[in-house]
Amino acid sequence: MKADKDEHIIEAIGKCRVVVRDGKVVEVGKPIIADCPLAKRFAFPVPEITPEAVKENIEHRIHAFGMCTASREVLDTRPFVGFGASELISFGIRAGMLDAAVIACDGAGTVVATTPELVQGIGGRMTGLVATSPHPLVIERIEQNRGYVLDRNNARIDQPSGVALAHLKGFRRIAVTVAAPAEAEAIRAAYPDSIIVAVHVSGLSRVEAARLVGASDLVTACASRPIREIAGPLALVQAGIAIPVFAMTEPGKALIIEKIRISEDPVLIKPTKLPVTGEREPSPLV
Repeated sequence: MKADKDEHIIEAIGKCRVVVRDGKVVEVGKPIIADCPLAKRFAFPVPEITPEAVKENIEHRIHAFGMCTASREVLDTRPFVGFGASELISFGIRAGMLDAAVIACDGAGTVVATTPELVQGIGGRMTGLVATSPHPLVIERIEQNRGYVLDRNNARIDQPSGVALAHLKGFRRIAVTVAAPAEAEAIRAAYPDSIIVAVHVSGLSRVEAARLVGASDLVTACASRPIREIAGPLALVQAGIAIPVFAMTEPGKALIIEKIRISEDPVLIKPTKLPVTGEREPSPLV
């Protein structure tokens, strides 16, 4: 298996379009936000979101764990945020609430991951992946660690087909990350019991946000004003304030509540109207 080109397109911090080709950052677009409290806490912090700072952050990821290269590490156990998508999903597998997760990985495309370490290793350090090229060594690493790659030849990103693959492999309690409303709706129609986790939602229109919220179990707010305004008042649970995660369904709520129950960290639980906002939010909300 050999790709014709080695190119990866991601939407990074501030939904900034980044192209990585042959292990080098060759293009960085203009971010749509200027400040993010989460970005300031990265291993390589981004105090102000500029193309130059984004480029440096992505270059750090390439050097630190091989993102977008054949050296890409795929296992990790460290939580990077309390209620991030990969943290919640990896917890769900560890706790026996989920059997598998359908996620996207640079160098492999859509992946069915069956262990917490694989979910966290791939998703915990990945940003919005738009397109990728296959790296045989990365694919082998994933398969050696109980993962399944949807399209070994092209590294296609196709989350509905990934859920179909997970079912074909015998898994039934499946979580899947999605960014597009159409994908979420297709998965909900074909596999209604899936736990759909909406990610990378900054920049969605109100119509797109409403569709995504209506089809999802968990929704990360990112820097989206429509998500906060639409998901917030309908949510059963909000986890976090600066970058909230909203549970829209009972299965989504159960995953957050169980994570809180198992955690040794102190937690404030208070009945209130949602969403709850704070001073530290991405700026501007879009």
